[in-house]
Amino acid sequence: MPRRARLDAPGTLHHVMARGIEGTDIFRTDEDRDDFLDRLAAQTETEAMKVYAWALIPNHFHLLVRTGNRPLFSSMRKILTGYVVRFNRRYNRQGHLFQNRYKSIICEDDPYLLELTRYIHLNPLRAEMVHTFEELNQYRWAGHSAIMGSVRREWQDIDTVLGYFGRGQKAVKKYEQFVREGISLGSRPDLVGGGLIRSLGGWSQVLSLKRKGMKVASDERILGGKEFIERLMSEAEEKEKETLRLSRRVPRLASLTARIVKGEGIEESELRSGTRKRSVVKGRRILCQLAVGKLGYPGAEVARYLGVTTSSVNRLAVSDETPDLRKYLRMF
Repeated sequence: MPRRARLDAPGTLHHVMARGIEGTDIFRTDEDRDDFLDRLAAQTETEAMKVYAWALIPNHFHLLVRTGNRPLFSSMRKILTGYVVRFNRRYNRQGHLFQNRYKSIICEDDPYLLELTRYIHLNPLRAEMVHTFEELNQYRWAGHSAIMGSVRREWQDIDTVLGYFGRGQKAVKKYEQFVREGISLGSRPDLVGGGLIRSLGGWSQVLSLKRKGMKVASDERILGGKEFIERLMSEAEEKEKETLRLSRRVPRLASLTARIVKGEGIEESELRSGTRKRSVVKGRRILCQLAVGKLGYPGAEVARYLGVTTSSVNRLAVSDETPDLRKYLRMF
């Protein structure tokens, strides 16, 4: 079965975290950190997401983002895939850099946007990357310094955060005090969750338990009140129905391929070869965007089927050059 897509919708607030595999440092130098931030900034420039808070620690990162015109998985794949390729090239290494998939927690805006902004921006202090709050105010590798006005980050949305505190320098001072007061609150495990949904096997498993009347501690994966969680569960059910509908109508990649080669007037042997002919590349892009983006197939499975690399499939699946998929969606 294809892996279920993460629950997401335009405007959803996410706390995103990822760690280096086996404790590996994913940020060794300022060049690494700049590379990661450039990729993050590129997603804001295309309105794929807004970034409210972030922190880069040597072996992990935190982001607080709101999705825009693309789902979170698409933006994160662009950021992480490109970063890993460049990182491995810089350090002459191979293989995975991140531990499993990144973790994302869906958050209700009030009060979690502010609470998570404070939590994330205090990470360098807790990790002893800086030793005083005054140093944190100037620290380049967390979003706090941008809100304080010490470092210019045009791509970071500081106005939304400061808007909770008023206007002008008074808002900055109130924000600073709010963050300072968070030091005494410690590591706040209540804000990072237990990864329940991943351990259960995805949203479909959570919904299955719910239907059986079993209690599910959704707050370990969702930060929000009862109504917020119920709304997300309802959206998850709708998404599950859509995915099942598509999966049942297109049970195998071979069936999808047959429809695409017929629709695009190309040969299947061309599609599953390394040819760079424009019409074939278009067909390959359609297959990747439907299989990975709509049906939830893992990029690695599609790559094995096509005889290309996983990174190639992932790039095509999230390509900004999006062909018209409607005629193929109508076939499902």
